[in-house]
Amino acid sequence: MRSQHIWKEKGADGRKREVRVTKFGGVWRFQAKYADELDWTYYERPLLDDLRELKDVVFRKYQRRRASAEDVASIEKLLSQYAAHE
Repeated sequence: MRSQHIWKEKGADGRKREVRVTKFGGVWRFQAKYADELDWTYYERPLLDDLRELKDVVFRKYQRRRASAEDVASIEKLLSQYAAHE
């Protein structure tokens, strides 16, 4: 089942950035773009801040029964793998 999470953030430089994360077939796909850009940037390895924000977004949705426990667990696994490679 497809799962999509979207959020917007404003950087220290004042630029607005939209992040979209989709899970399909057990694989998370991260993409982002700034408001002044036309094309999306797709990440093979997501930014650590995006991973942390995704964890917060999905956990809040999980508390409202809008996301699964498996999604929360798979994001925790991604974060632990990220830490192991650093």
